[in-house]
Amino acid sequence: MMNTLNLPFTFSLLKISPTSTTTTTTTSKPTTTRVRASASASRNTNTKNNNNTTIAEFIVNSKEKQDDTLLSLLRQRKTQEAWILYSQLPHLPNPTCLSRLISQLSYENTPLSFSRAQSIISRLRHDRQLHRLDSNSLGLLAVSAVKSGHTLYALSIINSMLKSNYLPHVKAWSAVVSRLSAAPDNGPIDAIRLFYSVVKRVRKVEDRTLVGYSCPDTAAFNAVLNACANLGDVVRFCKVFDEMPEWGVVPDALTYNVVIKLCGRVGRKELLVSVLELMLRRGVEPCVTTLHSLVAAYVGFGDLGTAEQLVQALREGRRDVCRVLRDANLANVDDAGEDDDGKEYNKHGNDVLLEKLVPSSIVDDSEPLLLPRLYSPDSRIYTTLMKGYMKTGRVSDTVRMLEAMRRQEDSASHPDHVSYTTVISALVKAGSMDKARIVLAEMARIGVCANLVTYNILLKGYCQQLQVDKAKELVREMTGVAGISPDVVSYNTLIDGCILVDDSAGALAYFNEMRARGIAPTKISYTTLMKAFALSGQPKLANKVFDEMLNDPRVKVDQVAWNMLVEGYCKMGLIEEAKNVVERMREHGFHPNVSTYGSLANGIALARKPGEALLIWNEVKERSAPRRDEDANNPSLPPPIKPDEGLLDTLADICVRAAFFRKALEIVACMEENGISPNKTKFTRIYVEMHSRMFTSKHASKARQDKRRERKRAAEAFKFWLGLPNEYYATEWSLLNPSERNDYESGPI
Repeated sequence: MMNTLNLPFTFSLLKISPTSTTTTTTTSKPTTTRVRASASASRNTNTKNNNNTTIAEFIVNSKEKQDDTLLSLLRQRKTQEAWILYSQLPHLPNPTCLSRLISQLSYENTPLSFSRAQSIISRLRHDRQLHRLDSNSLGLLAVSAVKSGHTLYALSIINSMLKSNYLPHVKAWSAVVSRLSAAPDNGPIDAIRLFYSVVKRVRKVEDRTLVGYSCPDTAAFNAVLNACANLGDVVRFCKVFDEMPEWGVVPDALTYNVVIKLCGRVGRKELLVSVLELMLRRGVEPCVTTLHSLVAAYVGFGDLGTAEQLVQALREGRRDVCRVLRDANLANVDDAGEDDDGKEYNKHGNDVLLEKLVPSSIVDDSEPLLLPRLYSPDSRIYTTLMKGYMKTGRVSDTVRMLEAMRRQEDSASHPDHVSYTTVISALVKAGSMDKARIVLAEMARIGVCANLVTYNILLKGYCQQLQVDKAKELVREMTGVAGISPDVVSYNTLIDGCILVDDSAGALAYFNEMRARGIAPTKISYTTLMKAFALSGQPKLANKVFDEMLNDPRVKVDQVAWNMLVEGYCKMGLIEEAKNVVERMREHGFHPNVSTYGSLANGIALARKPGEALLIWNEVKERSAPRRDEDANNPSLPPPIKPDEGLLDTLADICVRAAFFRKALEIVACMEENGISPNKTKFTRIYVEMHSRMFTSKHASKARQDKRRERKRAAEAFKFWLGLPNEYYATEWSLLNPSERNDYESGPI
């Protein structure tokens, strides 16, 4: 019997009652024709009403019988037959049938059953009948959506329940929080927001026992803490951690595993051993995942030496792991030299909160504790160390680790498909595609099945080496021999491979094939295809792809997509179209960043419209200038930017070619302030080739000579900066003095 979520939920059953008809019997004999006619009409009317009543009763009885049959099928767990009957019904079944059908389809947890459940929801939404469903069915559908990878759909279901004042079961909403916490883009932020949306509503109920099914449990807290850790948000992490006692939740081993991740995210390597000792002192027994988290943290810090010592201690059956990690910390401090000796951390903000959460005095003031039992490293721990070797380019060590795992007596330490995939990834990264294929063949020989991730890594390797034909052959092998269908990552890789070989038609073909297979494009799919059209000089097609992306509710358009569209127009010198895109970007809440300005500058140089460069420079200069205290937290102002070398060099190049020397001096001064060395050799060559005969006309009128006096002084200042022969100019001339003439009123003379 399927477990259901017990939630008090009231809904109204709309029953159709037959219309009651009252008939009056007349005993007196009619005496006239009119009376007879009236009596006849009355009899006809009564007969008609009785017929209508009979039809209404028949319809109601028919609906009730059909609903009873549907409910009987559902009670017998004949979900397939129930779905077929539901599909044939001309009416909506009663709420009990609908809720039970949704629940059982969700419980099956297959793509087909989930699609069917979605169709019921769509029908109810269209008819505005969502209130017919109870919270149990909606909660199960949300869990099914999470398991099927439709996280945003699951989030929308939970949010709809909250808006309708339904409190979902903690198993349902915490599953969504857990998946969001590791999702890209704003996933962790959405996870935290959902957590507090539920908690806020639960807190409004005075008697918590009435809503105990929805109160956050340990799994829910661990999920939201994981979101905070992924964001590296120490303040929010500590706030959530401090709220656990309010709900009677005690941190478990998984909670402290997330604390280890947080220390890794915020760069506090010396606190890792403190977390382990804190667990032991509070009576929380570490699990193998705890030790894996420690190895992963040290690998993330690039400290493979400590990671190796930890794994070796576990292999030797040592319980004094805390002492091993303490000694490693001391060795790291000694190796760092005098610069880091006695380093003082900022005892404000994050460090104060972390010190409260994980006191470092545990390590300083006490003897290291022993692990409660022996832990043997499993394949996950070994594979994590292998990934560290792979990231640092130690391919031979990666392969040797695989061989060592094969010789282990403990079967839990034997390499699995992840271990082999790591070796293949290391070989692909080193460009050894032939050796990577040998490892793939070895997996098939010993019965370790390669999965989709394995093939996607090989696909990426072939595409990066411009061997798109071999990538296509691998796809045929993957589908025909291994029986693995390509996913959206596979298609994104193939689309990107087509771009690398300048095959925009092939990229579009793969994009259409992906959608024909029912695979939803991701943000990467859209932006990669946009890149194909932008590079091939087809910005209008890139714009069409962007508009489709903008209308896709499953995808969140980000700054990269907007910049890709701007770049497509700028590569063709279509500045006005690019500026229109920037205006649309602002309307959607995005501000141009350094990449946007860089594309615009390149487009302006191509279109030879130097006046536009001055407008861009003024905007860049304003956004890169230090802000006043009252403007620091003003949300209406665009965020500050730090211009890079490419942007400033392009703007300076445009200004020098257009003889806007005053602006050119401002730009090169900005470059020097940001530690960027301007290319004086290039600017000297441009000046000599284009402007060496400036201001040499002897027949110019006095008015014209007065008009260009300031421009001439700016030119002499620029020549002085270049080190070219120049006239003496007054010491009071400054970049800060207002120009008497606009720089772009006239070009070079």
